[in-house]
Amino acid sequence: MSYDFTSIDQPFSNQIELDGKTYLYFGGTAYLGLPKNRDFIELYVEGVKRYGLNNGTSRNNNIQLGIYDEAEQVAADRFGSENALIISSGYLAAQLAIQTLSSYGKVRYSPVSHPALWLNTALDFSAATFADWKDETVELINHSDESNWVLISNSMNNLFPEIFNFEFISLIDVKKKLILIVDDSHGIGINNNGLGAIAKIPSRINTEVVVVASMAKALGVDAGIVLGSRFIISKLKESPIFSGASPPSAAGMYAFVHASEIYIDALQKLRSNRDQFKRQISTGWQYETEFPVFLVNSPGIDRELLKENILISSFPYPYKNSPTLNRIVLSSWHTDENIDQLLAVLAKK
Repeated sequence: MSYDFTSIDQPFSNQIELDGKTYLYFGGTAYLGLPKNRDFIELYVEGVKRYGLNNGTSRNNNIQLGIYDEAEQVAADRFGSENALIISSGYLAAQLAIQTLSSYGKVRYSPVSHPALWLNTALDFSAATFADWKDETVELINHSDESNWVLISNSMNNLFPEIFNFEFISLIDVKKKLILIVDDSHGIGINNNGLGAIAKIPSRINTEVVVVASMAKALGVDAGIVLGSRFIISKLKESPIFSGASPPSAAGMYAFVHASEIYIDALQKLRSNRDQFKRQISTGWQYETEFPVFLVNSPGIDRELLKENILISSFPYPYKNSPTLNRIVLSSWHTDENIDQLLAVLAKK
């Protein structure tokens, strides 16, 4: 039984139509279901009517749309940061932060840091875990002659669901100066009541915390965000990367600014779906309490579910000949009936 799902020509949602068949879809990264949320789409359309399809000018141009400053202020307030910067993509947000701030100290990467965080070369972390890395990092910094450090990490591993704990920075000698750069692309808008990683990172006098993220996942707009202090954001805005890049769509920023209630309602629905699923699955699933992704070590389950017209996230990782990762991704666009249908099929496996 073989199907080609690599050229789908419709928006992703809870269902996919292909060759006259309807498949329930449990994959992707639209955790809050916003690409198919009617109220969110209406806000986006209103933004298009106000601002047009795109804005190709530099953010340093002498003529500016005020929606960008407004969106950055809303983002800072919404996620509990002193300041914020919004740029055209999550990758660019990460590169802006890394290229601007990596010279402030000795750089140390955590395992499985996303390629968007890399400076120049590919990094191999195959032998390390985050738990090992944080212990080694505390030991290394506290016994080093180096005073300034730049620590770079994902906020979580979304493939083998694990949310990382950054309490370890409280164990680092306060005489050391740290910049901690955390990529929260898969957590912002979902974890920690929607606030993401920044809500759980300790505040210390010797540490500048910088959170970068794609807004194209849970938040539903094609843009990238940097959360940090006024000092950090001012330095990033001086970068030629910021001045040379076109901003994201103003329509998307308009939707983001005015969607606070939509985000709250969508997160509530996601939690309901997640709890409904967790209550009835058997043992053997790997997941985090707040994150809506469930990994199962059951070879061939993707093919078995496909026979029942259910599509899940399934691909070899990290290499083409690696074992297949089979994950069920829940979204706010799934109905109670969708979850029940999935559970009923899984119960037979």
